[in-house]
Amino acid sequence: MTAFKTLSVAMLKGFVRDKVTLFFTFLFPLMFLVIFGLVLRDAGTDRTRIALVGDGPIVSALRDSGTLEFEPYDDENAAVRKVKDGDLPAALIVRGQEVDVRYAQSDQVESATVLGIVNGFVDKANLAATGQPPRFTFASERVEDATLKPIQYLTPGILSWGVAVSAVFGSALTLVSWRRKQVLRRIRLAPVSTTSVLSSRVLVSAGVALLQGAIFIGIASLPVFGLRLSGHWWLAIPLLLLGTIAFFALGMLVGAFAKTEEAASAAANIVVLPMAFLSGTFFPVDRAPAWLQFVSKIFPLRHMNDGMLDVLVRGRGIEALAVPAAVLVGFSLVVGFVASRVFKWEE
Repeated sequence: MTAFKTLSVAMLKGFVRDKVTLFFTFLFPLMFLVIFGLVLRDAGTDRTRIALVGDGPIVSALRDSGTLEFEPYDDENAAVRKVKDGDLPAALIVRGQEVDVRYAQSDQVESATVLGIVNGFVDKANLAATGQPPRFTFASERVEDATLKPIQYLTPGILSWGVAVSAVFGSALTLVSWRRKQVLRRIRLAPVSTTSVLSSRVLVSAGVALLQGAIFIGIASLPVFGLRLSGHWWLAIPLLLLGTIAFFALGMLVGAFAKTEEAASAAANIVVLPMAFLSGTFFPVDRAPAWLQFVSKIFPLRHMNDGMLDVLVRGRGIEALAVPAAVLVGFSLVVGFVASRVFKWEE
């Protein structure tokens, strides 16, 4: 127990003193979270902006509804020119009781949206002008759907990626460095078990992962980003720990083959970076080709991302941990076994 405690403290001190490791563990993934969070925070919230000439009850009703945003013009030709130049999708021209819409043929989606909105308000005004009761009734109600804001999607994915980077690089580079400096040889000759050495390094990695989670969630929850956690957010803790163990085992496998720190760093990048893009860390893979989705499900990071997303922001319960936890545990056992077979105490 004393040896385990001493090794854990020594490894923690070494981690804290290494400024490069601290940067790539905390600041580097946080940069992605902050940049993407700021750039994409207003995605999907912009209203369609069109040119407007004239005024009247139709325009007032459209303004009150908030469905369209107007850019007023005094001259019809100037308004239509903005559409022809591709700056605006449509121009609404009102001449008394005549409502005219000029729309861009190339932008069919936004043009159809504008036409549908304006036509609906015109039909409603015409019906009101006749004084006749409506034959059909229409009702609408806002429903909370499962669509996520960018920060809701980015935080679990980038956090999982950050944990993977920290665990893989930490174990791989430590193993290579200790082997080159003959530290592993001295540990082997000392009355210290291999289990104590590995357990102490895993403990440090697990502590770092929990600290990463607290920092990421704390920053993403700031008003400027607006992350909202579900009631079962605490279920992310076992996923962080299991993910740390899984990627620690992967780092041990990388470190078993690499002979220098540079080779270990390059090999870790080759493994982790493509996995991040294919596992939905930065963008959803649900609409990717079927073969690519199949490939992504081979990677443990994909399952960790999905599990973190479910419990952190989608509000799913403990049942959401079943598949991710099983994959991470199985990956840890298989890769850990292979790493133990090819492990070398010294060159």
